[in-house]
Amino acid sequence: MTSEQRQLRQTLIFLRTSFEAVQHSIAGRLDDPLPCWLDTGMLSMLSRELHRVAAQGRTLFTVPVQQQLYIADQQCDLLLRQCPGVMSSAICHRQLGAILLPLSAAIANIAVPAPKRRWFWQR
Repeated sequence: MTSEQRQLRQTLIFLRTSFEAVQHSIAGRLDDPLPCWLDTGMLSMLSRELHRVAAQGRTLFTVPVQQQLYIADQQCDLLLRQCPGVMSSAICHRQLGAILLPLSAAIANIAVPAPKRRWFWQR
């Protein structure tokens, strides 16, 4: 794994954690019929970063990873087009799940470098 691939993988982990945090923050409002409160500025920033990683990943990652990143990017764009105030909290929660699923699959499919071998006398 190259350093660029490693850096993109770390960015994907950051993005997944960020989207999970947003999803968990609205989980308590799933029964609330009022429109979702999400901040489009924050979502726009996450979307731009996801789009950048997906674009850079086209040359660095395998086809299955590229496809998962494309799906996550498209789902994020869909969420942004409907946000704010169009969706209920429950729909927004499901849409965030539709971003997280392919994002998690992409991270799982990125090859993780094997740990360095150590000799038995090293600790």
